[in-house]
Amino acid sequence: MNPKVSVIIPAYNTEVYIKKAIESVLNQTLTELEVIVVDDGSIDKTVEVAKSFTDPRLTVIVNPQNLGVSAARNLAIRAAQGEWIAVLDSDDWYAHERLEKLVLLAEQANADMIADDVYFIKDGATSPWSTLIQESGEHIDKILQIDIVYFVETDVYGKTGLHLGLSKPMFKREFLVKHSIEYDETLSIAEDFWLDMKCLINGARFFLVPEAYYFYRSRSSSLVRESPFKRLNQYCIATYSFMQQKAVKKNPALMRALSYNLTVYNRTLAYYQVSFSIKEGKWLLALKELTKNPSFFYDFIYKFNDIIQRRFQYYVMGNELVFEMLYNIQIKRRKPMHPSFYSPSNNK
Repeated sequence: MNPKVSVIIPAYNTEVYIKKAIESVLNQTLTELEVIVVDDGSIDKTVEVAKSFTDPRLTVIVNPQNLGVSAARNLAIRAAQGEWIAVLDSDDWYAHERLEKLVLLAEQANADMIADDVYFIKDGATSPWSTLIQESGEHIDKILQIDIVYFVETDVYGKTGLHLGLSKPMFKREFLVKHSIEYDETLSIAEDFWLDMKCLINGARFFLVPEAYYFYRSRSSSLVRESPFKRLNQYCIATYSFMQQKAVKKNPALMRALSYNLTVYNRTLAYYQVSFSIKEGKWLLALKELTKNPSFFYDFIYKFNDIIQRRFQYYVMGNELVFEMLYNIQIKRRKPMHPSFYSPSNNK
């Protein structure tokens, strides 16, 4: 008999955290499950820790080299046998009753995918500091069906919103197989968002549960220091590519939402072209970029208060997610660049 849920855990150099992640699944109140860990070329003791468990419900797949989180998840999905597929990052964990609660609600709602609220907890802390819904500014107190337009409109780069791309939905495996849906292995950023989009454009019934059962561990990262260009370029390429689908073009509201997101990425990218040139002392390049982006000073003044707030949140309050989710950069509409700007050949 196949398990009710297959939990897939991609792992890379998380020897300190993966034991808690695996235990949180094996100790679920729902026992009809399997756990598939895919180690993606770790060079620490991640594999050793994962293989230390003797529970027959656990399978460990080892990639000899790092293929990326999307490829690791796809391997696990192909091996999964459960009615439902749940994703767990190897440094996160589930509440004891998560799977039982979500399966029950999903079956009652005839869902194809279902997500819960997410606890944000700082590495080393004993309790969460907030949740995804609390930080969104949305008031959600009952199970809510999510349509694709709402999903996009509430996940705008640089703006406070629901950002369900950060959630970890549970998927009906039959639906994924029927529509040949997998993670895009060309993406290293926002791969969850685009998998959800593939499901939604294929008609998935997606429900959000206001209770939080997933613990998202906030670890020290280099997000505050690394260039955002790769992130923004991937967003641009993926968004433009998705907009070329016939099903998307037939949905005017969705096209408007995606076009707005593309405009936001474009303007933010132009802003960073100037600001990073200034930070690096490349004054001639900065001047050149300014001529292409004369609204830079207006944007800078408009964003200045938010810049100070983000740094206060990050350095003083220890909110390491602020640079990942809560930028709070209020960007107004502007005519986007020609679509050819976003082709892969122009974004190396």
